Amino acid sequence: MPDNSPNSPLTDLRNLTLKELTDFIVELGEPKFRARQIFSWLYRPQISSFSEMTNLALTFRARLQDIARLSSLQVDKRQEANDGTVKYAFKLADNALIESVLIPDDNRHTLCVSSQVGCAMGCAFCLTGTMGLRRNLTAAEIVNQVIHVRNELEAKTNGKGRINNLVFMGMGEPLANYDNLRRALDILTDDNGLDFSQRRITVSTCGLVPKIEQLGAETKVNLAISLHAADNETRSRLLPINQTYDIDALLQACRAYPLPKRRRIMIEYVLLAGINDRPGDARRLIKILHKLRCKINLLPCNETEALPFKRPERAVVEKFQHILQEAGYTAIIRESRGAEISAACGQLANKRPGNCHQTT
Repeated sequence: MPDNSPNSPLTDLRNLTLKELTDFIVELGEPKFRARQIFSWLYRPQISSFSEMTNLALTFRARLQDIARLSSLQVDKRQEANDGTVKYAFKLADNALIESVLIPDDNRHTLCVSSQVGCAMGCAFCLTGTMGLRRNLTAAEIVNQVIHVRNELEAKTNGKGRINNLVFMGMGEPLANYDNLRRALDILTDDNGLDFSQRRITVSTCGLVPKIEQLGAETKVNLAISLHAADNETRSRLLPINQTYDIDALLQACRAYPLPKRRRIMIEYVLLAGINDRPGDARRLIKILHKLRCKINLLPCNETEALPFKRPERAVVEKFQHILQEAGYTAIIRESRGAEISAACGQLANKRPGNCHQTT
């Protein structure tokens, strides 16, 4: 069984990039190519122990068993909605809980990944934001969400189903855990790792401007911006980060983001009745997004008793969309998925006493 103890003296190899693993192996006095051999085993389906790495010498496998480990995640609860959306509550080694959501769409699957236990950003319409931040996830804890769901999906479909897209839109602010996010991205996109294309990965942020610049300089992943308002007064009320990096600074960073050809930044906009859903808000949004290569996801608010916001009427949402489309923007109304299991946008949090976030 994997050693998942938070105080384990053993090195978790799933927490290392290929370069870091190579350094680790060389320090053991082994040739560099051993690192690539091990790395390719770490992310094969259903691999959970060094004994399964059959092209390594038995003596070397025994040595690895003494000094290293392969971590995994324990499922605390799994819920499946009527539309096929699956929410996983994973228990970490320190008994903290995080959630991941698998969203099917025809024969494609998108996995929504968490990056922190809780969140410090305090966005007013997000249940995770009411928790506060407990801690950052390690790279292994991020990657292991993908490994577990990948293994389950492939077993369920006899190897035919696969995760097509990864979105860092689960619990936490990914760019506030930048070092571990960056390490996880290296593992996820390595040919010998999980082999995801960077164009199939989207990182969402509420607006940590310096980290947006760093992400653009170091990766080619897609960028999503949780904007949610077109003026600073409203946005500061909804997203406290706007008091540090206002709309002008945020959109300046977006315009400087090095987008590959035919890619656009995703602007996420949660529509809250009577707050940011009026025609004037749509026209201000058009103005501030001028000349930004983007598409807009409109997300009607998911109501919850824990928060005071209401979902706009459908006609209001469609009017908002129409104004944006008339101005030439791609604006898509995103319907909630898995709302009855609290898996929809903004619903990830914990109701259980003593735990750090909500499983329903």
